[in-house]
Amino acid sequence: MRASGSNNVGKCGNVSSWLPFGGLIFFFPLAFWFIAQPLPEPQGGDGPEYDVVVYGGTSAGVVAAVQAARMGHTAVLIAPRGHLGGMSSSGLGWTDTGNKSVIGGLSREFYRRIKKHYDNPASWRYENRDDYRYYRPEDDAMWTFEPHVAERIFDEMVREAGVPVLRGERLQRPGGVVKRGTVIESLRLESGREVSGRMFIDCSYEGDLMAEAGVTYTVGRESNRVYGETINGVATRLNYHNHRFIVRVSPFVRPDDPSSGLLPGIDPTGPGKEGEGDHRVQAYNYRLCLTDVPENRVPFTRPEGFREIEYELLFRNFEAGDRRLPLKIDMMPNRKTDVNNNGAVSTDYIGMNYDYPDAGYARRAEIERAHEVYVRGLMWVLANHPRVPVEIRRQVSRWGWAKDEFVDNDHFPFQIYVREARRMVGEYVMTEHDCRRLRVAPDSVGLGSYNMDSHNVQRYVTEDGTVQNEGDVQESPGGPYVVSYRSLLPKRNEATNLLVPVCLSASHAAYGSIRMEPVFMILGQSAATAACLALERGTTLHDLDYAVLRKRLLADGQVLDLPPGAVPAVWLDPAQLPGVVVDDTDAELAGAWKRSTSVRPFVGLWYLHDGNSREVKSTAKFVLAAPRPGDYVVRIAYSPHGNRATNVLVRIRLPNGAEKVLRLNQRRTPADPPFQPVATARLNGGDRCIVEISNEGADGYVIVDAVQLLPK
Repeated sequence: MRASGSNNVGKCGNVSSWLPFGGLIFFFPLAFWFIAQPLPEPQGGDGPEYDVVVYGGTSAGVVAAVQAARMGHTAVLIAPRGHLGGMSSSGLGWTDTGNKSVIGGLSREFYRRIKKHYDNPASWRYENRDDYRYYRPEDDAMWTFEPHVAERIFDEMVREAGVPVLRGERLQRPGGVVKRGTVIESLRLESGREVSGRMFIDCSYEGDLMAEAGVTYTVGRESNRVYGETINGVATRLNYHNHRFIVRVSPFVRPDDPSSGLLPGIDPTGPGKEGEGDHRVQAYNYRLCLTDVPENRVPFTRPEGFREIEYELLFRNFEAGDRRLPLKIDMMPNRKTDVNNNGAVSTDYIGMNYDYPDAGYARRAEIERAHEVYVRGLMWVLANHPRVPVEIRRQVSRWGWAKDEFVDNDHFPFQIYVREARRMVGEYVMTEHDCRRLRVAPDSVGLGSYNMDSHNVQRYVTEDGTVQNEGDVQESPGGPYVVSYRSLLPKRNEATNLLVPVCLSASHAAYGSIRMEPVFMILGQSAATAACLALERGTTLHDLDYAVLRKRLLADGQVLDLPPGAVPAVWLDPAQLPGVVVDDTDAELAGAWKRSTSVRPFVGLWYLHDGNSREVKSTAKFVLAAPRPGDYVVRIAYSPHGNRATNVLVRIRLPNGAEKVLRLNQRRTPADPPFQPVATARLNGGDRCIVEISNEGADGYVIVDAVQLLPK
């Protein structure tokens, strides 16, 4: 098993486009007939081996298998859940695209097929196409869709490519990977079937094939120290986003009585030391396809196994004054939704998935069932419970499960949203530095561009005895970035014919951005291309000439290069500035500061602002030590804008007890952008100068960036 500890690194050994008569009455029978038609039967271990064996019926798995077949190689797709497409066909219709221009190849082909489906007027059964804001006739692709449409397109793609699919087959664990040295020879499935291959691609969300092959991987969050990052590990100081408690809520069974114990889901050991790694995994949920069309709506019911105490924090949060709708409802075609987590208590079942990545199938099924009960119960509670505000009940009760979705699973998504599980530690680890383009790998196999996005990982008791969420990260990379080919490869001494495009080699921080479905498809295609080229050239994956890979990827429509003007997301490196510079990352913060990169210039990776809020007093204290005796200028960095405060309160304390208090106009351009001199002082070597910036009495946004002690 993997080793424990803060690093957690271990080693484990369009149907409507061809509808006859143009009648919607035929849609569903024909769709089910289409899906049910037999595919070519895969060969077992005793038969001819496949060139490429793809494990995992995710969107990446479908694309990988299709790409291999299109390149003229034999491929098989093993789909443990039976349905194809993973989250893309299981409710996640609100595609997290980032910069759409960098989505190419088969990934973009999928979204173009989505658009082609909705180009057909017959596809709009419950809605007028012209009323749907995200359908634009002039666009080449469409990024929002119904689950069954996505699944049908994935099924079409494998059928057209002639890829056999083993549905409902799972890898035997343990003992499911047969290896000779670093070469995987075959996979043993629970059914007793053995599937032989020359190249293997693990496209599962969990990384089961990778782990069974003895590849090093990690689970949880690294410490910021491991890769020199800033947004990994425990983060309570800058947990300022929407998905937190903004009112005081007691965590105890009997309010404000610690002796009564904690409510479910609150970690008694949290939160941990700031910036340190832990075993915790960002929360899972289900992405919900609901509808408000009466004839297609199935009402919410209280599920078997419902426990009202699971929703006590929700009730208390409402009663304390947080009346936000705890659901993010994005509209899909035909009056359907993709519902996601929103607010302090929502569809994320925080803290209930820590053992999922390494768990056996039985335990995973228990975790999935617990998540389903929680989410089904949440929807019933929000629509019906008397402790839920009337306005919330009115909003939620208009919705219900879509009758024509997930028809073989009681209209509930079949894939739990595994936002993160195992992550390989391979030849190249993608980190925050890659996402911010502070380094650019020379072997691009695709681009990412979405926020570095982690959902909360825990609930804990704060020092003042209230409950709070921790782990939410929503950090923009400032544009597209390169994903390295080597991040798909295990270490050379562990496996030489395996690629891992989903549980790829990345830190928790970087994986938060890479883990988007369009990127998974991009990387699935690139992985399959590499596998086929290595076979054709008689070389290992590690020794494949990147120039050859790049040429084929570009020929197949992949986008590999950063767009013009893409620059590192850092403006001024504090380590390269003269004098003593303390950035906001090293300041002592209190209150509710928020990160931003909107207005340049700034020092480091971001600056902070107070949200123009006077409800919370926010302060930032900078401590600067003089390296040698002399006269110094104290300078404060900020990015000017018309919405800034004209009267930012600054206190400067010197070793002799002297204190200078001033008001700084942050609408004015600094004398030496981004630095504005504010004071001078004679200091001895080692003397400390303390600068405190506050939003007290401010008349606009207060900016905190860096403070500099510069010799005169």
